[in-house]
Amino acid sequence: MCAVILRFLMVVFAGLWLAGCATSNFASNDANKPAAAGDGTQAMAMAPANSQMATAKGLLGSDPHDDLSLGKKYYRAGDFGLAEQHFQQAVETHPRDAEAWLGLAASYDQLRRFDLADRAYAQATRIAGLTVEIINNEGYSYMLRGDYRRAAAKLAQAAKQAPDNAYVKNNIRLLAEASHEKKSIE
Repeated sequence: MCAVILRFLMVVFAGLWLAGCATSNFASNDANKPAAAGDGTQAMAMAPANSQMATAKGLLGSDPHDDLSLGKKYYRAGDFGLAEQHFQQAVETHPRDAEAWLGLAASYDQLRRFDLADRAYAQATRIAGLTVEIINNEGYSYMLRGDYRRAAAKLAQAAKQAPDNAYVKNNIRLLAEASHEKKSIE
C-alpha cells in the first residue's frame, strides 16, 4: 500500500515539477522557493532559466514543437518512453545542449535504465561542468536505485554548493524517508 501511495506521489511530484517549465528550462524560475513536505513539488531539478545550462533564445527549446520542448511535455505527462525518444533526438541534433542531456538522463532514470542515465549525466557534466542540477539529479538517480550511500554523498555535495536549493532539500528529505523505510524511491 505504501509503495502505491509513494508511486502516486512521485507521479504527481514529476507532473507538478515539469508543469512549471518555460520553453528553456525544466524547473520553475523560483527554484529557491522552499517546498513543504508532501506538497507535490518534484525533487528532481532541471536547469533553472538563469543557469548556464539554459538554452539561448531562438535555440533548442524555444519552439514548442522542437524535440527538447516535446521531451519536456511528455516527461510532464509521465510518458517517459516518448520523452526519452524526443530527448534522444534533441541530443543527436544538438549534442552540446546540456539541458537535453539532462532531460535524457532523467527519462532514463524513470525508465530504470540507469546505465544509460549514467552516460547521459556524464555527457551533461562534460558540457556544463558539475552543476548543482546535475549533482542533485544524480543523487536522485541513486535513490531510485536504492543506493543510499552514493545518494547521500551526491546530495551532500549539491547541498554544499547550494544550501538553500529547494530541490536539493526535497531530495535530502526523500532520502531520509527512503532510508528509514529501507526501500528505493518508486
